[in-house]
Amino acid sequence: MLKPDILRSKKDFSAIYKRGKSLGDRCVVLFYKKNGLPYTRKAFLASKKVGKSVVRNRARRLMKESCRSLEAQIPAGYDIIFIARTTICNLKCADVKKSMEAALKRSGILEKPHIKR
Repeated sequence: MLKPDILRSKKDFSAIYKRGKSLGDRCVVLFYKKNGLPYTRKAFLASKKVGKSVVRNRARRLMKESCRSLEAQIPAGYDIIFIARTTICNLKCADVKKSMEAALKRSGILEKPHIKR
């Protein structure tokens, strides 16, 4: 059984690239679009410009882990594509998380955490 929160089809990617919005940060480029579904779908990409397969896989792992820690703050109903830049190669997970968080905040997707007092 496939996980529903992962973008897979070429049609979805094309729709996000054509009709969605984009913005860049230090180590990631963010493409996003509302999807009208009760969950958020995500994709993590690293092109051959980033490096060889070991480096690309590490970049994707860093982005996935950073997104996992931000997941509680991301609301449902978006399609999001994170694309690694070449600057991600020598960064730690905390740096990637800051970059992704900054991009999500500037896009207006990221919600502030609700703190009960």
